Amino acid sequence: MDFPERFSNLPEYAFPRLRALLDSHEPGGDVLAMSIGEPRHPMPEFVGDVIAQSLGEFGKYPANDGTPELLDAISDWLKRRYSVEIGPDRIMALNGTREGLYNAAMALSPEQKRGKTPVIAIPNPFYQVYAVAAAAVGAEPVFVPAGADTGFLPNYAALPAEVLDRITVAYLCSPSNPQGAVASREYLADLLHLAEKHDFSVFADECYSEIWREAPPPGAAQVAAEEGIDPERVVIFHSLSKRSNLPGLRSGFLAAGPQSIKHIRRLRAYAGAPLPQPLQRVAERAWADEAHVTENRRLYAEKYEIAGQIFDGVDGFQLPQGGFFLWLPIEDGEAAALKLWTETGIRVLPGAYLAREVNGENPGQKYIRVALVAPKAETQRGLMQLRDCLYG
Repeated sequence: MDFPERFSNLPEYAFPRLRALLDSHEPGGDVLAMSIGEPRHPMPEFVGDVIAQSLGEFGKYPANDGTPELLDAISDWLKRRYSVEIGPDRIMALNGTREGLYNAAMALSPEQKRGKTPVIAIPNPFYQVYAVAAAAVGAEPVFVPAGADTGFLPNYAALPAEVLDRITVAYLCSPSNPQGAVASREYLADLLHLAEKHDFSVFADECYSEIWREAPPPGAAQVAAEEGIDPERVVIFHSLSKRSNLPGLRSGFLAAGPQSIKHIRRLRAYAGAPLPQPLQRVAERAWADEAHVTENRRLYAEKYEIAGQIFDGVDGFQLPQGGFFLWLPIEDGEAAALKLWTETGIRVLPGAYLAREVNGENPGQKYIRVALVAPKAETQRGLMQLRDCLYG
């Protein structure tokens, strides 16, 4: 049988590639997974009680766009966090933010722009769903380097005017995965004005927004409101996976302009997978509580401090501004990951697996991504072994 060609050039996903690289070799010590961004801090204490109290709601079809109570809780959080008024009618609950990052492109990116093939602009390296979304809507993906020379954020303004005029969606992750860079208010304002000038939407992936080292990162919707940008220019995406240590809850949300949310919700009515109602009750409680988020940040701050001490003096090393990954410079990411596994038993992810080669260059080739998700003692042990193994 025939299969769709639009997905035929997708590389193997990062973690199957990692298994192919490592699993035919024996680990060189006690296995420690620092490759995947699965939070391991304690989840909020109220989770079990809320599920128990709402257990009967597993017997009902869940609210497709989110329960009124959940949407209100998210709207209230956005006001507290960003001082921005976004009503429940402009918010949609997601069954994991990856769903929204994909389906929003399906709903909002047109088949043509100015009579030409549309472009979806993607930072490089990037969260891989961005590229799959571009392929699904028949857009040309344009991978824009996000390296040290641009502060680990994409310089979309440097694209040729002909490309900018074909962009329908520009993805941005802040704090960025994998580099941990935070887009400043000035950066966001410039990008949003560029979007107005060239008539495209900014998809702001802000899933790591509540894990920061020095100051809360500004948000795209916040800056758009302050700058008087058309609300239709911005779709924001948030998650409880990192903020609340609930990756298995599969709960996030998106917020958009009135017309954009209308189109997104209409697609969701046909093809969505709403979050089960008891899990929406947990999400409602989680967005209303900040105490567990503050504690979560404190735990990451301890690990930031440990990492800063261990890698002090390593050429090119810098602590992330946000998120929970280290983006460590190395001569060859794949070779380093294999050496680390066979000599210590530590699993890390080669940076090349998170990027695409453009003009013969992969911007992740000389990096490894290291997740600081394990408890403090494990993290400290792993980072010390990593430093000894790879940096001497």
